[in-house]
Amino acid sequence: MTVEVLVPGTQTTVQDLPGRQGLWAVGVPPSGAWDDRSFTLANRAVGNPPGAAGLEAVLRGPVLRFAVPTTVCVTGAATSSTVDGTPLAPGVPRLIEPGQRLDVGPIKGPGLRAYVAVAGGIAVPPTLGSRSTFLLGGFGGFGGRPLRKGDVLPVGVPTGTPVDVSADLPDLAGDWTIRVIPGPHGAPDYLTDAGARALFETQWRLDHRSDRTGVRLVGPGPEFARGDGGDAGLHPSNIHDSAYPVGGIMVSGGTPVIVGPDGPSLGGFVVPAVVIRADRWKLAQCRPGDRIRLVPVTPEEADEANGTRPPTGTPRAARWARPDALLALPAEGERPALVARRAGDHHLLVEVGPAELDLAVRLQVHLLAQAVGTPDGVVESVEGVRSLLLAVDETRLPLPHLAKTVAQAWQGLPALSTVELPAREVALPIAFDDPAAHEAMTRYQNSVRWDAPWCPDNVEFIRRINGLAQRADVFDIVAAATYLVVGLGDVYLGAPVAVPLDPAHRLVTTKYDPPRTWTPANAVGIGGTYLCVYGMEGPGGYQLVGRTVPVWRLAADPPWLLRQFDLLRFHPVSPAELLDLRADLAAGRRDLATRPVTLTLADLLPPAGPDTARFLARRRAAFAEERERWALATGVPA
Repeated sequence: MTVEVLVPGTQTTVQDLPGRQGLWAVGVPPSGAWDDRSFTLANRAVGNPPGAAGLEAVLRGPVLRFAVPTTVCVTGAATSSTVDGTPLAPGVPRLIEPGQRLDVGPIKGPGLRAYVAVAGGIAVPPTLGSRSTFLLGGFGGFGGRPLRKGDVLPVGVPTGTPVDVSADLPDLAGDWTIRVIPGPHGAPDYLTDAGARALFETQWRLDHRSDRTGVRLVGPGPEFARGDGGDAGLHPSNIHDSAYPVGGIMVSGGTPVIVGPDGPSLGGFVVPAVVIRADRWKLAQCRPGDRIRLVPVTPEEADEANGTRPPTGTPRAARWARPDALLALPAEGERPALVARRAGDHHLLVEVGPAELDLAVRLQVHLLAQAVGTPDGVVESVEGVRSLLLAVDETRLPLPHLAKTVAQAWQGLPALSTVELPAREVALPIAFDDPAAHEAMTRYQNSVRWDAPWCPDNVEFIRRINGLAQRADVFDIVAAATYLVVGLGDVYLGAPVAVPLDPAHRLVTTKYDPPRTWTPANAVGIGGTYLCVYGMEGPGGYQLVGRTVPVWRLAADPPWLLRQFDLLRFHPVSPAELLDLRADLAAGRRDLATRPVTLTLADLLPPAGPDTARFLARRRAAFAEERERWALATGVPA
């Protein structure tokens, strides 16, 4: 059984539910149907299981022709659909005869996305456990891309009975009320009380640059409670890299961005609120210019809305402040303080120690993640620099119960002096001043922010903000450093975030604000104290210094080529040499050069010498001078 694509529509992709699971820790997003409510109803209408693969289209739906009798249903914002010119109502299953055409039609609004379910489901082969398309990564669905004219999609065997679901379809609108749980980051640590309240008192508008990676909100800038992010970056929105929950509202510079199903798993921005699961479908249907109000609710109200708790009928006064921590353990001996907070309705964010870079803390987070593991009910476990994000199926493992498991694991960790951690040293070629990196800088200056202090040359900006004498000093420091991988998936697909072991090699920068819209695959950049290798093309904010070889190869097992606590050493090559090395590694003719090592606490905390103190003092002075320069030029720090 097949269906032929006569007209592809706009960005029509194959999606399923729940999408990819268990890969958030290496930067693979779940993808899947964004409006899960409409998608599930469409599948129910044609007798499919809730997660069977179907089609998602934006603004304009596809025209499809069927070779055999097939039952179909359209939902979402598909209000102009026809079968051979005869109207097809949303939510009503229809048997399509051989040769007939289903025209999903234009999506005029309200709403932005249409869904098509076919009895038996779209039977493309799964990739990494799902049939969903991840467009940025170029895999899943039908060839990892939107549908094209002439594509022929395989269809599975129908198993169920069609049913009319039109009465259950959600209402679409241009004004949206979206319920959120405040936190995990909020007042008074990151935002002022007024700044936290303003998040919920503002009527936001949807930015036209929103897509499946994230929903950008237009409104007043947030009011932060601190002047900068310290070692994490110059902007007060910067934090040491921490995992994002889907639906998390990260504040990127001055812009709130709600993480979508194709969004990044790890990043360095505060998350003052998280959209509850029951309302995430609304984000898929918001059109540019739509008005959005974020309404804080209690965890209990979220559970009722999600159907995981019987409704009580008793209204609760939701607070704009984040809920109390589920776990707070004081510092004891070599163990720093630990706090575990809700990050929405089905994530627990565990943060360890003060908000600063400490590789002993990073080791403890790693040991904690191993000790907690993935007990029944935990579906994702993502390590950050000083944090651990755990996603759960709340019907099997309530967050308060998980917090108790975390407490037990924390108390049982071994003494750090006894830990020997198997790791690898990985040699990576790097082409400094690679033409692709400079193309990204030029595109940004020409189309995003011409007056940014890091334009036109990121390397010159790094030199200036670190008090170095010449541009070549930046390259010399990167080549001399040994970088410890402290996170994976920072910008998708196994992309490492790493920090030099030697503090004298820790260059510090701020991140782009607003971020780049394009970054070449495998560009190497620095943001805050951290270095990152971009796993694929896409947006980004790190200051670029060069480019290296791929760190992700879909045909490999596993596709991610780096691991937590790998040691990275860069050796310079020319851009031409790098092109050959990149082609060889991408084709599987070459692997990364590695050798096994064993890490101890002493390896992570080398003693600081007098050169380190001088370097850090010079860096602090240059950092302060750059901030003053920005303030004089713009009136506010950049």
